[in-house]
Amino acid sequence: MISEGEQAPDFELQDQDGQAVKLSQFRGSPVVLYFYPKADTPGCTTQACGIRDRQDEYDAAGAVVLGVSPDEPKKLRKFADKYSLPFTLLADVDHKVAEEYGVWVEKSMYGRTYWGNQRATFVIDPAGRVQAVLPKVSPKTHDDEVLAALA
Repeated sequence: MISEGEQAPDFELQDQDGQAVKLSQFRGSPVVLYFYPKADTPGCTTQACGIRDRQDEYDAAGAVVLGVSPDEPKKLRKFADKYSLPFTLLADVDHKVAEEYGVWVEKSMYGRTYWGNQRATFVIDPAGRVQAVLPKVSPKTHDDEVLAALA
């Protein structure tokens, strides 16, 4: 997993509208880069709606929020529309970015093993360095932890 103090690896992914988004285009602003397993599942919805509900606090910190999952852009658009999400969702369909950040991990549920995104957040400073790493964050406390890191 990427560590605090490291330069955040740049990447380009499609957003929920199929537009190319590069991490480096946000230099000069703090970025909250959060990885989540799957759009429109209970934990991921709790996490996304928490960010939505506290968007004013993210704005006050000058932070750009980018959510990354292995979902297709079309699914991300449905998710964003269903919950009125005011931030960018990125489609890491081939999970290359998740692998680069060290959050593509083997998981198990009900005795079945599979690969997916670990729920993890990286707070990146305006110069593009990782300021904070929040591994295995809980959807319910995510915003408190991220906003404290931005303060």
